[in-house]
This record gives sequence, C-alpha cells and structure tokens, in this order.
Amino acid sequence: MIEDRITVKNALINGDLLTKLSAVVMGAGIAGHKQIIKGAVVLLLEIAFWIFMISQGFHNLSMLPSLGTEVQGKVWNEAKQIYEYAAGDNSQQILLFGVITCFVVAGFIGLWVLQLLHSYKLQKEMKKGEAIPNLRQDVKNLLDGNLHITLMTLPCIGILVFNIVPLVYMITMAFTTYSKEDEHLVLFDWDGVHQFMRVLNMNGNIGRQFWHVLAWTIVWAIFATFLNYILGMILAMIINRKDTRFKGFWRFCFVLSIAVPQFVSLMIMNIMLQPSGAVNVLLKNLGLISESIPFWTNAMLARVTIIVINLWVGIPYTMLQVTGILQNIPEDLYEAAKMDGAGPATIFFKITLPYMLFVTTPYLIASFVGNINNFNIIYLLSGGGPTYVGDTAGQTDLLVTWLYKLTIDQQYYNLGAVIGIMTFVILTIITLTTYRNSSSYKNEEAFM
Repeated sequence: MIEDRITVKNALINGDLLTKLSAVVMGAGIAGHKQIIKGAVVLLLEIAFWIFMISQGFHNLSMLPSLGTEVQGKVWNEAKQIYEYAAGDNSQQILLFGVITCFVVAGFIGLWVLQLLHSYKLQKEMKKGEAIPNLRQDVKNLLDGNLHITLMTLPCIGILVFNIVPLVYMITMAFTTYSKEDEHLVLFDWDGVHQFMRVLNMNGNIGRQFWHVLAWTIVWAIFATFLNYILGMILAMIINRKDTRFKGFWRFCFVLSIAVPQFVSLMIMNIMLQPSGAVNVLLKNLGLISESIPFWTNAMLARVTIIVINLWVGIPYTMLQVTGILQNIPEDLYEAAKMDGAGPATIFFKITLPYMLFVTTPYLIASFVGNINNFNIIYLLSGGGPTYVGDTAGQTDLLVTWLYKLTIDQQYYNLGAVIGIMTFVILTIITLTTYRNSSSYKNEEAFM
C-alpha cells in the first residue's frame, strides 16, 4: 500500500508524536522508540551542526554571492615609518568555505531525512509487535549482514573529502574572474559563463588556441592509440608464429623499454634530440647534415618526433596486452580459413582483427582517454613547445599540459578550470558514444 511506504511525506503525516517531533529535534523519535544511544548521537550531530552554522556557516553562505568586497588596506604609519596593512577579504577562502558549508548543509539534510525515516520505521515495527534491535545487535549486524556498509563508509568519506569537494571547488572557479588578469588573485567576483565564451570563441586569442590545441589533442590521441595498437598487434603476431625461435628472448628485448622508468627514457630522448644533442652531433660527424635538425623548435617536426618516440614507448605494452588474446583464438578458425584458400591478409582482416577488436575495445577506449591525458610524454619531451609570441599554449601542448601551464605557470585559474571541464565533457562524450556503439557492448555473447 502507498500509505504504508516509509517516505518523508508518510512520516510527517502518519507518524506518531515522537516521529513528528524528530522533524525538529533530531533523534527524538529514534530515542523514543527504544534506541536511546543512537538517538542521542543524532541529536549531538544536530547540535554540532547548529553551533557550526551560527558561529561560521551562515557567514560563509552570506559571503558566497559576493565573494568579498573589502580590499586589503595600506596605511603609512608616520611614527613607525612603515606601511601597515589591514587584511581585506580573500575570495579564494570565501569560495572554499562556502563550498564546504554547502556540503555540510547537504549532509545535514540527508541526516535529517534518514533519522526521520528511521524513526517512522521503528514506529511501524513497534506497532506490529516486533522487537527493536538494541545497540549491540546493531553493531553485530554492521559486522555481519551489513558488513558492506561498514567497509564502504570510510572509502566513501575519503572520496567525498578528497575528490568530490575539491572537484566542485575547482568547477566553481570556472565561473569567476580568479586569475592574474586585472590582479584578481586575492579579490575576485562571479563572472557567469564569460570564461566559457572566451574559450569557445574562435575569433579570440584564447578561443583560437583552444580549438588549435583540441585539434592537435585529438590527432595525437588517434595516432598514439591506433599506431601503437596495430604495430603492437603485428609485433605480437610475428613473435607468436610457430616458426619464430627464441620467443622469450624477443619479448624480453621489447619489454626492456617498459622496465626503464618512462620519465627517465623521455628525458634522455629530450637531451639526445637537442641541437647539440647526441643525434645531431652524430649526424654531423657522419657528414649527413650540416645544420642541427630542429626536433623541438619546428612545430610539425616536433609533433612527428613525439608520435615516433611514443611508438617506441607504447608498442611493448600493446604487445603484452594482445599476446594472451592471440593465443586464445581457436586454431580451428585458422585451419578452416586456410583450407578455403584464404591468404594471410584475409585471415588477419576476417578473423584476427575482428576478434581482437571485440575483446580489446574497452582497452582501446582506455588507451585513447589515457593518450588525451598523456601529460608525461608531452611535458618531458617538448614541454609543449614551440610557443609563438603572445600564446599561452605551445604547438605540441595537449589540453592537459595547457591546463597545467594556465594554472601553475600563468595563474589563469578560471581558464584552467574551464579547460578542465571541457576536457571532461569531451572525454565523456567520446567514451560513452564509442563504447555503447561497439560490438563489445551490443553483442556480449557473440564470442562465447
């Protein structure tokens, strides 16, 4: 029956006096229904909430719409012959404390709803003559039947405190003037979607750079993902052939590039390809070139160099990923294809590649997303350069490295937050659209 369901509406309408009282004095209904300690804890949490709100919370919320108005004062003290500073408003702290207060209020509302529903549930159990569990039984249940709640509580709190709250705080920055522009680092204001318009406007300097970086990011991710995948698969197929000898030795040779920490390999590559690096010096000594090859100062050459170096770093990973899958493809399929007169190319495109794509589509999507966010290879190889005068983004910058520069190097925190949001939206659309249209999602039983 609808009227018997445990809902907030039914609790407020059909609840007894204790349940209705708990809408104001939290925990009253729980304590009144024979769970005194639990009700007392809820009441203490309510008291703590109102103490926080009266002492600081209401002030935090009142400052949130303006983000502060009082600038730092500076007055010359004639007697001391020094400037004395009067602390003004700090918009960054106001925004942070405001966001935290909003989460505290949301948590309080959630607690209010839960304790009201629990009181109504206890009321119904008492009306039916059922035994009300005491504290010891509740604790025992949390270590047995509801063990998942006990185990997940601390991780969920950690995710809320260290992930969700900072994420929401950073997202709100996208709607402010928080940047070094016009000295808006200490005192800034809400700016609506102005920063989003700047980024999306192709005629503006920031917008032009965004679309340029986005285009290169997509091109880079496509080349880095599919070249590594195809070449890694071909390498694995060559090593796994029956005629190939010393398979373990060849795998060991390629896996060596994985054993060396990636940042070490990339930094060595960066040094070797400098104008006075080992590669240019060697080529000059051999008489093959007269001037140093501009690996990092020519935009197109820098991009090609990064893609090639990424192949050297990434192919062994793909080789290891697909080796086990290749060994699981039924030999009967290959034998039947050969008996029908199919050649190596036909077998690859009709049997091997479809099977591999079906199994490894999630891996491909994860690799594509990882390459879009591949901070290390860009930052350690080219540093995002070369950079043209007046630009904040380099010619090899990805969205993630440009975001880093905007925030850490150039202190455009609002623009950095916008770029972060745009990157998240782009990755979400690409990931969900690709996976939901893949055969791995649509035909899960196809290769069973």
